[in-house]
Amino acid sequence: MMDVGFVGLGVMGLPMARHLQQAGHRLHLWARRPQSVAPFAGSDAVVHDSPAALAAATEVAFTVVTASADVEQLALGAEGLIHGARPGWVHVDMSTIAPASARRIAAALEARGAAMLDAPVSGGAQGAQDATLAIMVGGSADVLERLSPLLACLGRTIVHVGGSGAGQVAKACNQMIMVAAIEACAEAMHLANAHGVDVAAVRSALLGGSAASRVLEVMGERMVRRDFAAGIESRLHHKDFGILMGEAARLGAPLPIAAQVWQQLNALMAGGGARDDTSALLRVLEATSRA
Repeated sequence: MMDVGFVGLGVMGLPMARHLQQAGHRLHLWARRPQSVAPFAGSDAVVHDSPAALAAATEVAFTVVTASADVEQLALGAEGLIHGARPGWVHVDMSTIAPASARRIAAALEARGAAMLDAPVSGGAQGAQDATLAIMVGGSADVLERLSPLLACLGRTIVHVGGSGAGQVAKACNQMIMVAAIEACAEAMHLANAHGVDVAAVRSALLGGSAASRVLEVMGERMVRRDFAAGIESRLHHKDFGILMGEAARLGAPLPIAAQVWQQLNALMAGGGARDDTSALLRVLEATSRA
């Protein structure tokens, strides 16, 4: 049993924290909103009044929050995790943030003898609930080996990509491919509909051929049903594309398809779709056709 901290009890983080608790580890929690820790009332989970206090009481702390600035404040702010860190302590950040942010946090923790793994995940809420996430890890291979039993509580595929920030680079690549595939599905459904062909039948036909994919299976079904309320909010994919396009600009790496997809995400945000599922990219195409 380990004393394990967890911050970020949202759609992804809540089931992940529960998996760690069910595996026999003692949870230590911190949240900005008291209601976030309510699901653990009556258990042996310990709630702390600051990230620093949480770090001081644990051997490792997991974080799953939204943006780079959020993670940096949580880790390095006035009451951040770093102030409770000590030699051997580890911060495992499973958020999707900029590689440079991960490297800054890792360097600050290393100066105190602590460590960081940037370990973003893919698999969505269902993967978090089923403990089948794909986990892309940057940081020390030795630290990863030590914590692999904890990560195995959360995911099915755990890959050490490289040094600090490498996990975030892999996640950016994942998001680039996945959201481009969502846009491709939206364009295919839009073309079928423009021809007056049954889009459900087109999707079924494609799933039997070389165009078959998890994205077509899940996102294509949402487009057929026009169920744009399910899944991950598109604002999060928009945030992720902001990160990867910023990296492309910094490195001078041309990403022409990703750039076009980012513009479609921008249009979805401008059209009020930030809280809709990313399959709502279909609506952007439909709105353009009506214009």
